[in-house]
Amino acid sequence: MINNENMRFIELSFAFVLDLAIGDPQWSYHPVRLIGRSIEGMESLLRKLPIPVRISGILLTMTIVSGTYLSIYALLSLSKQWSILGEIIIGAVIIYFAISVKSLSDESKKVMTALKEHDLIKARKALSLIVGRDTANLGEEQIVRACIETVAEGSVDGVLSPLFYAFAGGPTAAMAYKAVNTLDSMVGHKDEKYIRFGWASARLDDLANYIPARISAILIPMASFLCGYGFRDSLRIACRDGRKHDSPNSGIPEAAIAGALGIQIGGPSTYQGEIVEKPCIGDAQNPLTTKSIEAATRIMYVTSILFIAFGIGAILCLKYWFF
Repeated sequence: MINNENMRFIELSFAFVLDLAIGDPQWSYHPVRLIGRSIEGMESLLRKLPIPVRISGILLTMTIVSGTYLSIYALLSLSKQWSILGEIIIGAVIIYFAISVKSLSDESKKVMTALKEHDLIKARKALSLIVGRDTANLGEEQIVRACIETVAEGSVDGVLSPLFYAFAGGPTAAMAYKAVNTLDSMVGHKDEKYIRFGWASARLDDLANYIPARISAILIPMASFLCGYGFRDSLRIACRDGRKHDSPNSGIPEAAIAGALGIQIGGPSTYQGEIVEKPCIGDAQNPLTTKSIEAATRIMYVTSILFIAFGIGAILCLKYWFF
């Protein structure tokens, strides 16, 4: 007999292996893309209503997140009527769609390969697919910096957070989190168009990532040590510089990786032609090179494995001690 805990372990393990083997499929019916299209349609509808913009944004957030949760719940309920194996397979596939370990690594490798070929145009184009900043005029060091920042931030919102919610609430919670994260990426901007409309989405994303980001402050230093980098420096810089970022969460994994590699990230970036000053994170002990991207990606992989190992261990311990 497979109980809920065992089912959760099987789903998570299968989903993680599936992601490492295949990566994120470029499929038009990918659940996250369906969520994105739903956001676009709902935004267009809500902006036509004679209600305050901020209220419209709150309604968008509530509708998309609850709609995603209920849709996945209904799908899992149907699969459960089919068989326990069907429920496990569907659940694992849903979690697989929610995480993006290999995809993040693959996109970073495209940037790294282009830089190794001394093709800045190709590197800028590859980088533009994974960052929101302007990339047209970036030099090699700026490209490396942006790529590392993306890997670091993605280690939380693309890996640890969906895994955290998969552990906590299964496939429904994992995909509901992806809805929150997708809302933030689409409407959670600080420009004139979205500063009020995207307020609820941005705040909910901050809240959803709060615990996973702080877990990363421990796991990234541990992963750094296992990868041959400094545990102490990673933890020290995470504590020192993790709060410098405008986001309450993004600065923590960025600082932890910067400390491990002895590099400095942050600084000015350009968004839609406007320069945005960001605080510098880390100490510039080592240069920013393609090896830095490779190291950051390796740390991200090990961090995700540690999270799964500790997550399973924690649930087993709680079950043994209290049940």
